Amino acid sequence: MSWVQAVQEVTDHRMVAIDGKTVRGSSDHETGRAAIHMVSAWASENKLSLGQVVVDEKSNEITAIPELLQVLEISGALVTIDAMGCQKEIADQIREREADFVLAVKQNQPTLYEQVEGAIDEALEQGAKDVDEYQTVEKGHGRRETRTYAIFPAPESVDPEDLWRDLSAVGIAISERVDSKGRRGMETRYYILSRLVTVREFATAVRGHWGIENNLHWQLDVSFREDECRVCRDHGPANLSVIRRFVLGLLKRDTSCRKGIEIKRNKCAANDEYRERVLFTC
Repeated sequence: MSWVQAVQEVTDHRMVAIDGKTVRGSSDHETGRAAIHMVSAWASENKLSLGQVVVDEKSNEITAIPELLQVLEISGALVTIDAMGCQKEIADQIREREADFVLAVKQNQPTLYEQVEGAIDEALEQGAKDVDEYQTVEKGHGRRETRTYAIFPAPESVDPEDLWRDLSAVGIAISERVDSKGRRGMETRYYILSRLVTVREFATAVRGHWGIENNLHWQLDVSFREDECRVCRDHGPANLSVIRRFVLGLLKRDTSCRKGIEIKRNKCAANDEYRERVLFTC
């Protein structure tokens, strides 16, 4: 944690994504122990894992996220969490730490979901010509994806009992996909925010949240083969998971070798000079 705080660059409008990952190979069939689940915080700009906690076997991410927030320096950041973390207590804790939240809203919060959906539908109907939208188009993997974002000040109807601390805005993200065979698909996601940001900032936060999947979880699976590791006793799985995140941060910060993470790992094993450079200068 001391190393992370020393190397991370605290920038304006920084974004911190919080999400969980199951270490599948850590299950123990002999004892009946389930695979551990790690909740991590990811700094989008620094591409750095800021911290992680193990979800208790008899618990879930809802209880692990507050533990993680306790050890993070998030003041001034925009914290993004998926629907599992859309909880009043978590929103309150983020604001206590002088950060803002962008929380995905789904049917696990049915009342809030209906109120946010209704407020956005009403805003779109009343001011369709004046809506501040931001749109991106991406092509790849045989498909075309158009993402449309919009954000509005939260009306009183969204939180009439004032249960969500500092809830100031609601947002919508619509993804439309067309594949090479002309098949179409659409997904609509809703969000609550503690600060009315610009629509471009909102889009960056929503899209940036997936950086933890691509730059952390994917790398752990592919470059470190985390799910293939069969260590399953005592604190071994959690300790190794923490070390992998620490090493990934070191390797990402090294710019002397312009190769992928897996090649850098192998180079560290084979070259004492390069390993020292990664360990002591990154």
